[in-house]
Amino acid sequence: MLNRPYLYSRWDGSQNIFGADAEEVMDHLSNELMAHGDLMRALREMMRRGMQDGDGQQMPGLRDLMQQLREQRQQQLEQYNMDSVIEDIEKRLEEVLTQERQGINRRLEEAQEQIRHAEGAEKTEMEALNRVLEQRALRNLEKLDALPESTGGAIRELLDYDFIDPEAQRLFQELLDMLRGQAAQNISQDMVNNLQNMSPEQMSALQEMFRELNQMLQERAQGGQPDFQGFMDRFGEAFGPNPPQSLDELLEQMMHQMSQMQSMLESMSPEARREMEEALSAAMDPGLARELAQLASWMEQLMPMDNLRRQYPFLGDDSLSMDQAMELMKHLQESDDMARSLQEAIRTGDLENVDPDKLAELLGEEARRTWEQLNELLEALREGGYITEGDDPTLTPRAIRRIGQKALREVFLSLQKDRLGDHELTSRGDAGDNLTDTKPYEFGDPFQLELQATVKNAVLRAGPGTPVGLSKKDLEVYQSESQTRAATVVLLDQSRSMGLCDSFYAAKKVAMALYALIHMQYPRDSLYVIGFSDYAREIKEEELPKVAWNTWAPGTNLHHALMLSRKLLSREKGCTKQVLLITDGEPTAHLEGDRSFFNYPPAYQTIMETMKEARRCTQESIVINTFMLESSYQLVNFVDQLTRINQGRAFYSSPDRLGEYVLVDYVNNRRKRVNG
Repeated sequence: MLNRPYLYSRWDGSQNIFGADAEEVMDHLSNELMAHGDLMRALREMMRRGMQDGDGQQMPGLRDLMQQLREQRQQQLEQYNMDSVIEDIEKRLEEVLTQERQGINRRLEEAQEQIRHAEGAEKTEMEALNRVLEQRALRNLEKLDALPESTGGAIRELLDYDFIDPEAQRLFQELLDMLRGQAAQNISQDMVNNLQNMSPEQMSALQEMFRELNQMLQERAQGGQPDFQGFMDRFGEAFGPNPPQSLDELLEQMMHQMSQMQSMLESMSPEARREMEEALSAAMDPGLARELAQLASWMEQLMPMDNLRRQYPFLGDDSLSMDQAMELMKHLQESDDMARSLQEAIRTGDLENVDPDKLAELLGEEARRTWEQLNELLEALREGGYITEGDDPTLTPRAIRRIGQKALREVFLSLQKDRLGDHELTSRGDAGDNLTDTKPYEFGDPFQLELQATVKNAVLRAGPGTPVGLSKKDLEVYQSESQTRAATVVLLDQSRSMGLCDSFYAAKKVAMALYALIHMQYPRDSLYVIGFSDYAREIKEEELPKVAWNTWAPGTNLHHALMLSRKLLSREKGCTKQVLLITDGEPTAHLEGDRSFFNYPPAYQTIMETMKEARRCTQESIVINTFMLESSYQLVNFVDQLTRINQGRAFYSSPDRLGEYVLVDYVNNRRKRVNG
């Protein structure tokens, strides 16, 4: 045998200590399966809620990831003030103006200082230059004083302004590059760097690119096939190292980029939004601005952004630059996309459309590990043999047995150990369990010899001495508890009241537990389950986990259920026959021919037809034991009549104690003491 190697490392918080155990996962699913009978619904609920392993460690679910996204989003909305973006632009513009005014004063002071130190012709020349400088400075200061109050208007006027201070001119160019870059970002992030310090010739080339792009979109809108490859051959460098490979890919990219700008604008107050739109427009060459407006119009026609473009209710005070605001818009929209993917995964139980890398980018590596753990659960069930392969998995026989075993454990959990003893069968034989009592051997008894008592009988009969002589009269055998073979029908009330009163789940769990009990300890017994509401039908073992109560048709047709019970039990020969009836109400329907007749309150004929069927059961030695989940006068009265006719027993129970009563009665009913 090969030894399995084990590797150990220091715990760093990233290791996955939650292993997907198929049996634990199946046990976790069983409660939801028993309650609703829908495997896909149970899987979806497990994905939504997560699960707890045997050590009590909770694995988060999709619901927890959704909550993390909501909390992160709310924190950002409560932190930032989107109107601060235009305030940041105003601040940068004010810095430009302050720098220019200070630069003008500094240049004038420097000129005066130079004149003071000059002599002769040089001084005369410098004084003449200073007069020119002073006139230029005066004109510039007048222009600065006359700038419009609006940010956009001031930017538009400064486009033709002749800066005196180089640093002020550099700061203004940075502001223009930033505003133009955001416009270019609608097409490609890689265009932003290309726009910095763009010459008039380059600006003209950019305008030409937008013009051709608009022509392509117009052709697409009219049903044509634009020459995308020709467009990329001419302008592909503008899209960086990973350019789009098709017009559809480019449109998708542009849609997301433009929607971020629109979301930023719509998240501002009306006043701030007008200022921002004017500033963006002012920074653009008029021709380029027209092409961008045309582009936005075509995009709205070809790729509506209603699902992406949205207003975010920012409530905080922290300021944002425009770059930071656009990055935040990107993050919020990606978060919204992820929330939609998670919501779809919750609806379908399919994690395929949830991008784990994007999840980690938004919420951290712990979120990726949660995705990986959830993804492993389904595979664990398949590898464990509990569900079938394929897109539409179903329960396997092994899964059904596991559900029954879990139900059996839960049902017996509340029982006292001295009432039923151990329900795990380790060996089987023809006789029942040996008892401590003994009896003289009789012909036909199992030869379970009690040696000490046998030798004692011989010594008492013949006296001491060796060898001890044994005779037939000396033989002493253990008394045994023989077990008769039983055929049982469980009548499972599926009427509407069983579901509305939360009784059906407990009743179905008992049926599953009985199946498990018989498989484990009484393999020669027969068990049938019949569900009944308006009609009765046999429920196979593999169907039972998926069975639900009847939500659409009224009626409690016990008459039909007893008829079907007699038919099934007629196949069984030489065994105890019994019916275990689990119900919460008196019969309200019976068969007339092959059609169900319903009436509430119960019709006299319904009660009579049901009692006739009970008498037929009595004549065929079928015992009916009734377990009532309600104690209403009508139900108690009906069960009293049924019990007198059939000589069975009746129990009042409640959903949380139903299993104890049913299984105790089942086991007790099928045992008898063999006396000497």
